[in-house]
Amino acid sequence: MKTVAIIGAMEEEIALIAKSLEEVKHDKTASLDVNVGKLTCKSGERIAVAATVGGMGLVNAAATTQYLIDTYHPDAIIFSGIAGSLNKSMHINDVVLGGTLRYLDSDMRMIAQWKPETEEFHSDPHLLEVADAALDELGIHHMTGVIASGNNFIGTPEQAAVVAEATHADAVEMEGASVAHVAARNDVPALVIRALSDEADTEYEQFTEFDISDFADTAARLTVDIVTRL
Repeated sequence: MKTVAIIGAMEEEIALIAKSLEEVKHDKTASLDVNVGKLTCKSGERIAVAATVGGMGLVNAAATTQYLIDTYHPDAIIFSGIAGSLNKSMHINDVVLGGTLRYLDSDMRMIAQWKPETEEFHSDPHLLEVADAALDELGIHHMTGVIASGNNFIGTPEQAAVVAEATHADAVEMEGASVAHVAARNDVPALVIRALSDEADTEYEQFTEFDISDFADTAARLTVDIVTRL
């Protein structure tokens, strides 16, 4: 049986996914609550799923990714969640697939001396193809683009402009590149999915008052649909 690991940074990003699983058990360890269950594919095959909230930020995402790889030996890892838009052609609740993932504040000339010896990271081509087909069928406006990841919350137009200039990214968030990085170190295919919740111009204090469930659920529904197509 194939196994897919799914990570979100916040509870809202994993809630719908956890509800979609069958035969769910909870593995509470390493400060995580991993929902371990199964999904039935469109082909009739069943897939094992380990889905968890990993926390916000690059280190939390990296630690969670490595733990899931070591514990569940997944055939693929999917990061599902929200992001701020940096692309004027993309709007709230549209989806950006992480074709390319770049760090905001890292000297990759040095980091790239170690496996996977690359200055940027990429979602798996097959997973991108499956995601693109699922988005087309769901009628969700989307693109495969560049996602920038950093430990700072981007919450003003000035900050967003700096990030866009430095990375040429279509969306900005705080985890995707580290998930793709760790997955690449372990030779595990990865996919980063981001539903756009704002235009990276909302101060953190205001952002915490938003109900992000609708945006998180867009990414979650897509994630479940992708897994059932594998």
